[in-house]
Amino acid sequence: MNIPPLVDKGRALTVDEVRRYSRHLIIPDVAMAGQQRLMNAKVLCVGAGGLGSPALMYLAAAGVGTLGIVEFDTVDESNLQRQIIHGQSDIGKSKAISAKEKIAEINPNVNVIVHELRLDTDNVMEIFSQYDLIVDGTDNFATRYLVNDACVLLKKPYVWGSIYRFDGQASVFWAEYGPCYRCLYPEPPPPGMVPSCAEGGVLGVLCASIGSIQTTEAIKLIAGIGEPLIGQLMIYDALEMSYRKIKVRKDPKCPLCSDKPTQTTLLPDYEAFCGVLSDAAEVAVKDSTISVTELKAKIDNNDKFLLIDVREPSEFEIVKIPGAVLIPKQGFLDGSALAGLPQDKPIILHCKSGVRSAECLAILKSAGFADATHVSGGVVAWAKQIDTSLPVY
Repeated sequence: MNIPPLVDKGRALTVDEVRRYSRHLIIPDVAMAGQQRLMNAKVLCVGAGGLGSPALMYLAAAGVGTLGIVEFDTVDESNLQRQIIHGQSDIGKSKAISAKEKIAEINPNVNVIVHELRLDTDNVMEIFSQYDLIVDGTDNFATRYLVNDACVLLKKPYVWGSIYRFDGQASVFWAEYGPCYRCLYPEPPPPGMVPSCAEGGVLGVLCASIGSIQTTEAIKLIAGIGEPLIGQLMIYDALEMSYRKIKVRKDPKCPLCSDKPTQTTLLPDYEAFCGVLSDAAEVAVKDSTISVTELKAKIDNNDKFLLIDVREPSEFEIVKIPGAVLIPKQGFLDGSALAGLPQDKPIILHCKSGVRSAECLAILKSAGFADATHVSGGVVAWAKQIDTSLPVY
């Protein structure tokens, strides 16, 4: 697919810039014109975390003239395993500011615009309209659908990436030339079906692999070179060290990018569209949730109950609430755990943050375990509020 360059050529390079970008300039497909386009480009990176880190660093090194960063979070020690744009001295600092400082060290010629806020329907259109291209470094479905929808409505290319444990995916969604994200994923997965990196983990270096693919695609689009991943899904398996491509076709019934779209504006609530909890879990937790403080009181009073940790064994090894018995969530999903549970005493469930335990609670309630509750905030809340000597992961 021949795509014209996304960005017009900018000004001539200075002598210093010729020296800096000389390895680009001697590539015939890039050359002086390609570098001028890069220097004239405005790219927005949504997130300065696992995928945003390598993307921002290489976009800056490549000489992209203006880099925008949308990020509201601060640097945590657990980020440093994969978010390589941040360092030990940045812990507690705004990720956006930390990233801006590193970019200045990589390439002081880059203009960095910081948007220290949470992207939502009220600000996304105004922010995106300032840029030529959007690189998505987010890790949740609600933001991905929001980014996609805004890009379709603004007719901008959307460079997407996704990572989980040892697997990564990347593609370019641009409704002007091919499918959008909704053509590949018309509906978000059921709540709790796909764990986040915070729940399931991710190999740190995988971020570099997928983030580099995203950066490569952005550069190709800006300069108008090569074959972009429009209409193609790149799948990477780090354990097998394999890459494969799957064709993605434009959905003629896509509610957003088809010839007769049924959705012509942003959705009012993307969190509700994706749903953190299933409807059954929402009902189950309504009157069956306790805090870690209430759990601690029950333990101190020697109340009789069964405390079940529904996380994975690897998580249980990191940190646990005293007295908890490990029964991973899968045992509730397939029903194998239910037969061994007592009917004659209360059951209290917990996980890392409360999402998985809420889903397991719904299963217990539907199976007739009326005296069951779950712990809001899970083991993270326990480590932060009850026993601060415990690690938080």
